[in-house]
Formats: sequence, structure tokens, C-alpha cells
Amino acid sequence: MDACGFASFMLLFSCLVSGKPTLRKERVHHEAELSRQLHEDNQSYQYDHEAFLGKEEATTFDQLTPEESKERLGKIVDKIDSDNDRYVTTSELKTWIKRVQKRYVYENVAKVWSDYDLNKDNQISWEEYKQATYGYYLANPEEFDDATDQFSFKKMLPRDQRRFKAADHDGDMNASREEFTAFLHPEEFEHMKDIVVLETLEDIDKNGDGYVDEDEYIADMFAHEEGGPEPDWVKTERDQFSDFRDINKDGKMDREEIRHWILPQDYDHALAEARHLVYESDQDKDQMLTKEEILENWNMFVGSQATNYGEDLTKNHDEL
Repeated sequence: MDACGFASFMLLFSCLVSGKPTLRKERVHHEAELSRQLHEDNQSYQYDHEAFLGKEEATTFDQLTPEESKERLGKIVDKIDSDNDRYVTTSELKTWIKRVQKRYVYENVAKVWSDYDLNKDNQISWEEYKQATYGYYLANPEEFDDATDQFSFKKMLPRDQRRFKAADHDGDMNASREEFTAFLHPEEFEHMKDIVVLETLEDIDKNGDGYVDEDEYIADMFAHEEGGPEPDWVKTERDQFSDFRDINKDGKMDREEIRHWILPQDYDHALAEARHLVYESDQDKDQMLTKEEILENWNMFVGSQATNYGEDLTKNHDEL
């Protein structure tokens, strides 16, 4: 491989390690809490502010006047009301809160978007992604004959294509920002959970029988030296496998058991907060909020003074 080829290989290798969606170091995905603050009803709304606006660190509480805060909150309410019926439901609030809490995901996509949107049409086609990620390999396959199976481009390309299709809602093989976000971060999207489970199974199932047995489970986290003793934590993981992972006690994990392991059904913090905000602000008790009801109780949503928690209020609301 010449110097140019080696440099391109190392660039692609770096992308695979740090940015490629098909590689995963952490198997279990837990939903983060909305705030580290205590949820003190009728005492402090700091938890609510962080949940509704995001966990940006506050440095000042006087960026906006109350009037400016309410005006910009009104614009956010319009964004939350996704069906434009002039009511904000618990479901719409939950969707908004989850999106706010996943802002880091969207920021990550924004950083790499231009690397893949080669023709600058504000969407990324499969062909653009394939060219940006695998172009050098496809043009010079002979230079990758010695690549290990872990980084086998022949296996990874169709795997990426399958995931791209799953993320592509309308099936046109052109990803919008939302679709590309689902492609790069499938664990964050409900409709992508099957892909996360399947890829985990493919990574760990070394004998290809469609299941993960105890030895495969352990091998995924511990490289055992022949004749050497297992650490105590490995023995604990074997107990975890038999007691909790292998739910039906058949000695192996099927896809549903893998899902239960890597995508545990945590407490739904966003739903609980959405219900709380509706309950506290719903003056007519119809279990929905009008813009007027939200603005009447605006300090619960955004605080009495602007903070960095209220970064949403200082941005163009169309960015959210």
C-alpha cells in the first residue's frame, strides 16, 4: 500500500472506530434522567426547567425579561403542538422532552452532516454515504486484503445498507436529518430497536446458530487466556447470564432476551414529567394544555428569569 493509500486507510479506520454506526462498545442502553435536581413540587421548578429546556449549565439568570421569555415560550409551544390543533397533549410534551434530552445526538449529526451531504441538497443519499465511507475501499479493494474480520468492509457495507433502509421511512434511499440521526443513533429511536438487537446478535453469535450462549456472552467482554483463571467479575457475569439474561432457561439468549438485556424497560422519565406539567398547568382539567394555560404557568416551564437552561428561548425555535 503506498503512502496515499495508507493515509486514506487510516482516515477510514479512524472513522470506523469513532464514528461508524456499526461498532458498539457499550451493549446496554439506559435512558438518562432528565435532571440531577430534586423534583420539588411547588418549591423549585429547576427540575422542570431542565427537563423542558435541556440540561445546559446555568451561568446567569437575567438574559431575558419575563415578557421576552413568554414570547419565545409561545413559539416553542407552537413547535410542540405537532398536529396544529391548538392543544398540547401529554404525548406531544413527552415527544418534545425526549427530543430536548437527545439534543447531543442531533448536535453530533449536525457536526458530520456536511461530510456526507456531498451535493449539498440537505439530504444524504445512500450513494453519498457509501462513497464518503467506503469510496476508497471500493476503488482499491486489493489494498484491504489483510483487514481483520472485525473491520471487514465486505461485511460492514451491507450491514450499513440494511440499517440505512430501516432508518429511511419513505423508502427513497435519501435520508432527511431525522432519518440520518436514526441511522447513526438507532438505539435512540423506537422503530430502530430491532436493528440494534439484530446487530448485537450478529456481533456476539460466533457459531451462527442465531442465539447467544453463555460462552459467547462472556467472550464478548472477556478474552480468556488458555489455562488462566477467570476473574471474579467474570464468574459474576456467568451468574448474571444464568439467573437473569437466560429468561426461559434454555441455556442461550434469543432476540427477545437480548432486547431485554441491552434495551431494558427503564422508568419513563419523560412521560412522568409530561404528565406532571399537564397536571400542574391544566386549569380546565381536560388533560390537555392550551397555549394560554402554558403561558399562564410559564415560570414552571422556563423560570422567572432567563438562564442557560433557557437556551431554547434564545435560539430560533425552528432549530429545535
